[in-house]
Amino acid sequence: MELLEYGHAGMPVIVFPTSMGRFYDYEDRGMIGAIGYQYDAGRLQAFCLESVDSESWYNRRIPPRERVLRHLQYENYVIHEALPFIRTRNPEARVAVTGCSFGGYHCVNFALRHPDLVGPCVSMGGAFDIHQFLNGYYDDNCYFNCPPDFLPNLSDERYLSEYRNGMHLVLATGETDICLNENVRLAGIMNGKQIPHWLDVWGDGTGHDWHWWQRMAVKFFG
Repeated sequence: MELLEYGHAGMPVIVFPTSMGRFYDYEDRGMIGAIGYQYDAGRLQAFCLESVDSESWYNRRIPPRERVLRHLQYENYVIHEALPFIRTRNPEARVAVTGCSFGGYHCVNFALRHPDLVGPCVSMGGAFDIHQFLNGYYDDNCYFNCPPDFLPNLSDERYLSEYRNGMHLVLATGETDICLNENVRLAGIMNGKQIPHWLDVWGDGTGHDWHWWQRMAVKFFG
């Protein structure tokens, strides 16, 4: 698994790529350059991960049960390989996580499943419902990786306390974003569970593309 590192100090940020994206897309699409001054100044340090989406959620050649299992292998990679490496480069106990589009799903799902590891979580144009990848199949692994499903029923105070006290959740989207409704829906669920978050809906025709996400990066990380 390849990754790219930017910056030499500051808040460590795990960057999840977009749907079937690559570890270099975040830089190639101008997201690093948009706030390059933060990396140069030692205030931010990004670790851009590879994805296995084409082997998991998007892999129509294997049964849905195997898709979610492959996703769980990826999660284990993040926890047991990527994070230990990041901590050799940056000693902060908690990391920030971010991602655009399906990367927004990854960062929010990871943060909600592992709130002890995550501080800030910034989703830009995220999509959070994974039913579209399951062809009608559903099991516990699917349920616990679908935030709109598991969050309404969550009552474990260990998790809720972490959400309320240790995390900072941002759901950024645009008024014409194809994922607007998913963000509004998840924000409503969080309101019902009294989970602090920021649903930031941008106007001015903001939609679902990199040039808007560059501006969001400046707002939330600049």
